[in-house]
This record gives sequence, structure tokens and C-alpha cells, in this order.
Amino acid sequence: QVQLVESGGGLVQPGGSLRLSCAASGTIFSINRMGWYRQAPGKQRELVATITSGVSTNYADSVKGRFTISRDNAKNTVYLQMNSLKPEDTAVYYCNADVQPRLPSARSIYWGQGTQVTVSS
Repeated sequence: QVQLVESGGGLVQPGGSLRLSCAASGTIFSINRMGWYRQAPGKQRELVATITSGVSTNYADSVKGRFTISRDNAKNTVYLQMNSLKPEDTAVYYCNADVQPRLPSARSIYWGQGTQVTVSS
């Protein structure tokens, strides 16, 4: 069984910063791509950023230059540093991971439970 646990959300003023963390645990053999997604009220879940095991990154246009995704492979953890936050960044943020568990379990995509980020004065 594999679990993803996010932390670091909260309330921040416009222009402020937050750092999200997501730790994967369980019977993990390897983790391929990891990513962050978000879902605002009344909207579909959208991609924020992804990072491969080779640390190649990809960002949504709306967060380029403000957010940075990184990972610590030794800790099976992915981070999202969010700077210059805007009210439109308000959403529940979810991490996900493409995990190869130890055999005989099959490779699967796992999701965290989500963490609320609210940007408001």
C-alpha cells in the first residue's frame, strides 16, 4: 500500500509565500513522475507542475516564474515553493505520484488527500 501525505497549506496574504510538501510512504520500489494539481471551487482540477525522476520540470503558464517544484528522492518527497501568491491561486492542492510498488503490485498513480491554500487579505 502506498500513501501520499501533503502538508504546508494555509492562509496567506497576496504577495506572500507558502511551501507545500508531499511525502510518499509504503511499499515503494521507485517513483517516476510526481506532480501538483489544484482545484478551485466550481472548477475542474488542473495541473500546476510536474517533475520527473530525472528532475525535468513542467509548469502551468499561470504559475511560471512564481512556483518551483522540486523533489528529494531519498525521502520520496515532492515540494512546491509558491511565491508572489495571488487570490486566484486559492484552491485545494493535491499531489500525485506515478509509483512502482514492490512486486507483485502493479505500477499505479496515487493521490494525496489535498491541502487548502487560501490567498486573501
